[in-house]
Amino acid sequence: MERMDNTPAISQEAADAILLDVRPPQGRWREFDYLWLTDRCNRFVEFADGHLEELPSLTDLHQSILLFLFRRFDESVRAEGGVALVGPLRLKIREERFREPDLLLLRDASDSRRQNRFWLGADLVVEVVSPDDPERDYVRKRHDYATARISEYWIVDPQRDEITVMNLEHGRYVERGTFGIQESASSSILDGFNVEVSEALQPDDID
Repeated sequence: MERMDNTPAISQEAADAILLDVRPPQGRWREFDYLWLTDRCNRFVEFADGHLEELPSLTDLHQSILLFLFRRFDESVRAEGGVALVGPLRLKIREERFREPDLLLLRDASDSRRQNRFWLGADLVVEVVSPDDPERDYVRKRHDYATARISEYWIVDPQRDEITVMNLEHGRYVERGTFGIQESASSSILDGFNVEVSEALQPDDID
């Protein structure tokens, strides 16, 4: 449709840049501001105590790994009435803190934590480690997901060729195991669920 005021249309990328350019200073963001921005912006952005954290764009390998795992988790939980989704989908950790896991699931699709605008919790989350900042997934998100009382956390690391599975015990994550390229990673909350690490990390033989 032609614009009646003759103002030229702008790309989504330009619109995102404008939205980000008018943002409050770091440290002064509020939950309302973050939700308003991410309702309108296609960037991957997380929110931590007044600060925005912009995430890198997903690579082909990252997406391929994620979609392989999604298909496996979705097949497992859907058969039992659960739901698995891939990001970007906001997950509220607590007041003034949001993350966007690569994959998140609930064993019961009708769980009250499943909200349309953002989820209030999950039973399991997965992060595929990006090379720009591995500490984000291994340290900061490990703490955040434990705070949110998420029962199981998978860290999938294509740089190390391994998958780490952790379970929540007394408010802290305990490693179920770190599984290498010749091994299978398994879940403790999904009966019988396991994934061959080599298949997950090399889903399409991408260079």
